[in-house]
Amino acid sequence: MNKQNADTSAPSHAGGIVIEGLRKVYGHGDTAVEALKNVNMTVGPGEVVGLVGPSGSGKSTLLKCLGAIIEPTAGRMILGGNVIYDGGWKIPDLRTLRRDSIGFVFQAPYLIPFLDVTDNVALLPMLAGMPNGKARERALELLTALDVAHRAKAEPSQLSGGEQQRVSIARALANKPPVILADEPTAPLDSERALGVMRILNQMARQAQTAIIVVTHDEKIMPTFKRIYHIRDGQTVEERGEGRALG
Repeated sequence: MNKQNADTSAPSHAGGIVIEGLRKVYGHGDTAVEALKNVNMTVGPGEVVGLVGPSGSGKSTLLKCLGAIIEPTAGRMILGGNVIYDGGWKIPDLRTLRRDSIGFVFQAPYLIPFLDVTDNVALLPMLAGMPNGKARERALELLTALDVAHRAKAEPSQLSGGEQQRVSIARALANKPPVILADEPTAPLDSERALGVMRILNQMARQAQTAIIVVTHDEKIMPTFKRIYHIRDGQTVEERGEGRALG
């Protein structure tokens, strides 16, 4: 595979994700640690990109910066065509940004145990002000697309691991965010279910024109990416992937 510098090989996109010269330093003076040194990435609308690297390489820090959970030290971040950070936050309400513009998928589904599947997915649109009926319609639409509508009234504890992960993907898509950040979403799954999750993410990305970053160590899903960013010592390098068809 052909490795190139990340800031020259990736295409330019009006939407999606654009990261330019991102830095994050923890601490000050002699105790300062530069977790991100000069990160440059682009992920286009409708694209699913892998992010890989050893422990301590900066993956978690990068995801937290993109998710507006921690503040970078320098650089620029654009999500869905909106500049959210440029030497400082450009969005006054980061909580609303996270709720409406960024979908999160984690290794563990983190479904609310006392809500049924429909309400787990409908909760975010409700919090954003969508009427309950419309929020539940949106939830059922997503559950149908992800082939778990038959579990709409079930509690999370009644679902298989693969079903729980599909529900968590539906929840991430509920507010139609331009960006989804997935942190090891296939780690607990066997090969068939892991590839099934990647198939769903790719389908949803194309249909909703969502830009998706998947942080992973899972060798089973590596061949599915057309592009992979390797992060090491706080810097990124892009690699062309196989982009194997998922059906």
